[in-house]
Amino acid sequence: MAANRKSAPRRSVRTAGKLKKLYRRWRSDRDALSDALWSKALRTSPYARAMPKNDQTRLRQLTRQLLRAKSFEGTSGFAVNESMRARIALHAGIPILNLGLDYYADWSSIVIYPGDFRVHDEYMDEHGVVHREIMDLCGQSLSQGPIVLSWEAMREEDETPADHDLVIHECAHKLDLLNGDANGFPPLHPDMDARAWAHDFHAAYRQLCSEPDARGARRIDPYAAEDPAEFFAVTSEAFFTAPYLVYENHPAVYKQLQRFYRQDPHPIMTQR
Repeated sequence: MAANRKSAPRRSVRTAGKLKKLYRRWRSDRDALSDALWSKALRTSPYARAMPKNDQTRLRQLTRQLLRAKSFEGTSGFAVNESMRARIALHAGIPILNLGLDYYADWSSIVIYPGDFRVHDEYMDEHGVVHREIMDLCGQSLSQGPIVLSWEAMREEDETPADHDLVIHECAHKLDLLNGDANGFPPLHPDMDARAWAHDFHAAYRQLCSEPDARGARRIDPYAAEDPAEFFAVTSEAFFTAPYLVYENHPAVYKQLQRFYRQDPHPIMTQR
């Protein structure tokens, strides 16, 4: 009986230690995304603000997970603060709200420049000729590396909200890359038809390319005509920022994106 009485406190100590560990983790999660930080980040996304409260709650938890899972690194002497990190993580969480964090498992860091950045690109055309060029970019998704972003571009989006979302655009490229090359064909869910996806996206892409000068106020960014990968990225960002652009101009593509992202932003944004 003495042995039994002595063993009880040890179990209590172990239980208390586990509870303290869980409490510290809970406090760490809360400290990583305070109410003030969350509210400020939420103001930068009309879609996130218009979500039902239960979806907002899940997005906040996903934002916390991204803040823990990814590193946020400033470059060229740029200091990244907690508000910037929260803003980027919230936008990165939107496309995978109903997919899960595993869709971002292949990359671990986000690099932020103060403004646009210059890169040296090399590619081979269909004739086997290698081309080299210098480009100024506001965002880039490296197939074997991080996402690279311009803070100036994101700040301009927040000041003049439109159909652009640099973070969602680059995250869409990352989803596209899960299948290998970026070609506008991310890994589809088992209940989706790959032939229907290819048909609907190719038809919409050809339609956009055949109308290069039709730049109306209710059309997606003509940059989508650059190539199929950019078409997927541009329509993805418009899907979450100005869904009517995809819904009205490319209804079949809207339905495919709805099935892939497992979200339906159009009625949410229409009713806000």
